[in-house]
Amino acid sequence: MIDAIWVEKYRPGKVEDIIGQYAIVERLEGYIKTKSMPNMLFAGPPGTGKTTAALALARGLFDKNWYTDLLELNASDERGIDIVRGKIKDFARTQAIGGDFKMIFLDEADALTKDAQHAMRRTMERHSKICRFILSVNYSSKIIEPIQSRCAIFRFRPLKNEDIKNRLLYIKNKEKLKVKEDGIDAVLYLCEGDPGRQSTFCNRHPRLEKR
Repeated sequence: MIDAIWVEKYRPGKVEDIIGQYAIVERLEGYIKTKSMPNMLFAGPPGTGKTTAALALARGLFDKNWYTDLLELNASDERGIDIVRGKIKDFARTQAIGGDFKMIFLDEADALTKDAQHAMRRTMERHSKICRFILSVNYSSKIIEPIQSRCAIFRFRPLKNEDIKNRLLYIKNKEKLKVKEDGIDAVLYLCEGDPGRQSTFCNRHPRLEKR
């Protein structure tokens, strides 16, 4: 019986441990080294590492204060202008605890209404000295141009099977699994390039059994 969701248990905690997105990892490591970052737009399909990259970057920049200096929201849950005028604005205008700026990570930002996006653009401008934004989207075309022009855009690509397979073998060894001959190939086929789905399938796949 497996008692933890592996998508969280094995989510990379450091930027350098992110798989597949090597050019993006290099850029993010540079931000950590200089302790600075621009507003960013992470665009790409689900499961390519956008959320993982944002959280790992926050840890690298803010160290022990990372959770205090980060506001993480999902725009698909709260997509109207009130979320911008409330939680986002309130957080953006307060000083950081551990550094020169705080970070707002807005997942599924392409779910925001146009009115909410225009309000957020004004907040980005007004509090640019003490707050940085990371917007995670599946479709960058749904973000208004004034926000796009204020962000460095990072395009996350679907992961190669080789990268996912290496991660799966790492999990197999850590969990002391006995893998049947075609087990790994079956999981790779089912997850379709999304490591999050890979971990979910591994949690319950009949061909992956505890030793």
